Amino acid sequence: MFNIDTDLEKFKDMFKKIYLLAVLGAALACKASPSAAPVNVPGSTNLQPDQQQGLVCKEVASLITNFNYKKVKLNDSLSTEVYNRYIKALDENHNYLLAADVKDMDQYKTELDDDLKTGNLAPAFYIFNLFQKRYLERINYSLTQIDKNFDYNKNETFTYDRDNLPWVTSEAAMNTLWTQRVKYDLLNLRLASTDMAKNRTTLRKRYQDLLSQARKLSNQDVFQTFMNAFTEAVDPHTDYFNPANAANFNIEMSRSLEGIGASLQSQNEYITIKTIVPGGPADKSKQINIDDRIIGVAQGKNGEFKDVVGWRIENAIALIRGTKGTVVRLKLLPKGTGASDKPHYVEMVREKIVLKDQLARKEIRTYNSNGKTMKIGIINVPAFYIDFNAYRAKDPNYQSTTRDVRLILDTLKRENVDGVVLDLRQNGGGSLIEAIELTGLFIKQGPVVQVRDTHNRVEVNEDEDPSVAYAGPLAIMTDRFSASASEIFAGAIQDYGRGLIIGTQTYGKGTVQSAIDLDEVLSSSLGNMVSKITGKKQQEGTGAESRYGQLNLTVAKFYRISGSSTQHKGVTPDIQFPSVIPLDKYGEDTEPSALPFDVIAKSNYVKVGDLSSVVPQLAKLHQQRMESNASYKYLLEDIADFKKRENEKSITLNEKQLKTQRDADDQKNFERGNLRRAALGLTPLKKGQTAPKGEDLDFLKFEAGQIMTDYINLAKGNQYTGVISQPQ
Repeated sequence: MFNIDTDLEKFKDMFKKIYLLAVLGAALACKASPSAAPVNVPGSTNLQPDQQQGLVCKEVASLITNFNYKKVKLNDSLSTEVYNRYIKALDENHNYLLAADVKDMDQYKTELDDDLKTGNLAPAFYIFNLFQKRYLERINYSLTQIDKNFDYNKNETFTYDRDNLPWVTSEAAMNTLWTQRVKYDLLNLRLASTDMAKNRTTLRKRYQDLLSQARKLSNQDVFQTFMNAFTEAVDPHTDYFNPANAANFNIEMSRSLEGIGASLQSQNEYITIKTIVPGGPADKSKQINIDDRIIGVAQGKNGEFKDVVGWRIENAIALIRGTKGTVVRLKLLPKGTGASDKPHYVEMVREKIVLKDQLARKEIRTYNSNGKTMKIGIINVPAFYIDFNAYRAKDPNYQSTTRDVRLILDTLKRENVDGVVLDLRQNGGGSLIEAIELTGLFIKQGPVVQVRDTHNRVEVNEDEDPSVAYAGPLAIMTDRFSASASEIFAGAIQDYGRGLIIGTQTYGKGTVQSAIDLDEVLSSSLGNMVSKITGKKQQEGTGAESRYGQLNLTVAKFYRISGSSTQHKGVTPDIQFPSVIPLDKYGEDTEPSALPFDVIAKSNYVKVGDLSSVVPQLAKLHQQRMESNASYKYLLEDIADFKKRENEKSITLNEKQLKTQRDADDQKNFERGNLRRAALGLTPLKKGQTAPKGEDLDFLKFEAGQIMTDYINLAKGNQYTGVISQPQ
């Protein structure tokens, strides 16, 4: 859910220097034979670990054991936690595995620590294959139930949330459970259409697609799931990414990729074009259209085509992406043509594609405050992104949050805005460097964040640039999903007294991760050893993918310049909004393996402002508005409804009762939606009418701008009457 903070470059360099001294010696032990745990399970696709995954597993375990900030030990206690997380990741709702299966798997509960140390993945794959056997059995059984004539007048209930229920003890009981599941799925379709023949065809196709997707799973999927269970048992933010996921992580960090500029989707066994990036190779070719189907991919001008029909989308994407300047050829079936029609061939040169819809963006809202028009610039900052490769290559136009926000601020100043709001809601973090540099746009110079490493050494990271991009009134919007780098930035702005923090308590992630490229750590020598062990030549990474993947390792903890950690507690806003996101369900303090909160000495900094006197006045004015604000009332009702529904675990299978309930919910949502629109001065919708594209119902953003107008008036010493301003 959240981007991981990538720490300063020196952490990566430190690990490389220390680790490369030992890696070859460690690799010599990798030829040891794994234990004789079974892997094959009749009825599954019998996925097998490969030697390279065993090597990566062992080395990741070593890195975590030796260098993780938490100083974790691989022992039986951790093994049990890894085991429990792995089983939960596979079958969280207890819908597939039988009690006897789990009892069989329990033999590995306290052995996984030893398996991680030696790179023995046989038990992990055996567990997965047993799960997959049960999964395939359940879906195949469901297919046999679709043609049953169910009685929808019976007062039955279907329990869809079985997380806390015991494992099913018999196949007969499991059959009963899944018969109810099929009945529920058909009932949902029946409520939308009375054509049961069509409904059965729809559901049959759905289940067959599930079978198809399950059979396409690879050993990389199993390995990733098991490694997730391991790293999450250590701490919530240490992560291993297999090569495909590492490529996706770095795309998220850089907000760019090298490819053809099209998004893809898997539909009916075909890789289908869904969107085309303006100005990208696909767009410039004038030969590719939305809903065209890719049936083959070839590298270079003369490479052989690989048939990708039926492929998993991740594998097809890996072929299509690649280094900027290289040639890729696609074999396409245009939209509307059949499988036997003549395909169309397109040759393109890959380019660097900037994902502009995921970059910082602005809007300007005007407010009528006491008869005076005020303009508030709102900057949405979706993440703290940076194109590290371009940055290291000293590309003067590298993509980054700070560069983009600086340009936006220049534009807002030219448009004479009275104040600026940075919207960090849903911003899960990103680059620590960017958090520091973004803070520097609003202060002259000084410390931004303190970082304490595994040896308890504290380093103060500072903004060293004396220039200020924007010195006017400032507010930061946060919510429960504002995390990590967002909390560094918001905490520094609050500690300096530079601006208001508006919203809800943030996530509470106060740890620093270093992104370690395992291709660099495991060196070419180890790659050669893999070849000797397996007897196979090592394949180069496809497209932008690495060979071994990436480890994001927790190496430090960060602290605000005031000395307080954001770990667990996050940043508390000056003006608080009610949280739509349940604080007791999401946040660092809900993670059992999270590091604790603590405090260190404050750093040497000078506040640039003191908002302590104005905050109570702003809070009072805000509360007065909310008492008569219809949108606020509806928000509180939504929160109450959510809390009421979140504890429900079952649903009726009586058609009349479910239809009555659904119709009442739909009517309530429709009426409340129109009431929200009316509260914001928008025209009500008719039944079935779609809201105009781009319409903004985010009244909390409206209110943030209103608080800014209050702040500007109070800061200027204006006589303020508390007249409600309406955003235009």
